[in-house]
Amino acid sequence: MLVRSLAAIAVLVVIASSSFAQFGPKEEAGGGPRLDKGLTQKWQVGVKVRAVGGNVGGLFGTIPVPSDWPEQQVKVVAEDVTPHVSSVTYRVIDGGVRQMVFEIPQVPANDLARALITFEVTKRSMLAPTDTTGFVIPKNPPKDTRKFLGPSPLIEIANAKIKSLAKELVTGKEGAWAQVESLCDGVREKVKLDKLNIKGALAALRDGKADKEDLTALFVACCRVHKVPARMVWIPDSCYAEFYLEDAKGKGYWFPCQVAGDKSFGAQPDQRPILQKGDNFKVPEKKETMRFVNEFLTGKGGGGGAPQVEFVRKLEEK
Repeated sequence: MLVRSLAAIAVLVVIASSSFAQFGPKEEAGGGPRLDKGLTQKWQVGVKVRAVGGNVGGLFGTIPVPSDWPEQQVKVVAEDVTPHVSSVTYRVIDGGVRQMVFEIPQVPANDLARALITFEVTKRSMLAPTDTTGFVIPKNPPKDTRKFLGPSPLIEIANAKIKSLAKELVTGKEGAWAQVESLCDGVREKVKLDKLNIKGALAALRDGKADKEDLTALFVACCRVHKVPARMVWIPDSCYAEFYLEDAKGKGYWFPCQVAGDKSFGAQPDQRPILQKGDNFKVPEKKETMRFVNEFLTGKGGGGGAPQVEFVRKLEEK
């Protein structure tokens, strides 16, 4: 599962239901991506902890939650927080992940503590720009964009094979848009979609098959080798990529690219909520850099019980 690795004790629940809010297509200034129809959904995100066999204490945890992006608006519409929970706060990591942070001092034996927040999320689909001829690869991208030119966990841009592939795929292609689309097409041709364990962009190229995540990561790696900023975008049960180009006036835009499955280049019809953008995160509770920010829970114990934990991310029924 791509929105993956809820901890071994965690449960991910997704229930299909939705309500629509319609918006007309909107052309961004300078000919960038166009925002199209919006889908409004209510998503409940949070945690349940039951104390089994005795008291449980000193619990601290985090879970990623949806946040605002140009194509997505988020607001809190309901909270279900039991008195066991002393605090629920939010923080943003590296500008790409918003986390809910919760503390639970104690849960008496057999009690159930809850910290469940319902978010109303409106995600708009995106249409490709009407004219792509004027886009160029940025020579000096903004500071917050330059970080998407470097390596990330399992996105091995320094590898000679990935460099060679990127060079091969753009040879003879005129214009930045055509070159990036050639990278997308070439990755799709060389690496077939398969349900495999996460292994990284290089292994995907070597094996000629990969899951959605590593197929997308290989495209991101090829973009970065070609000096095009690119990043991964995480949605429930899937992911896609974004690449960054500038227009003739030097204004930059992020464009979506669906590499795995049905190709969608410069446009994105998928209206599932964005959970994270990026692929190189440093989380305070973890030593290693992470490509995807997982849920986290720790506890001091000492009460004789064990926590039975359920992390929740579910689409609410109408």
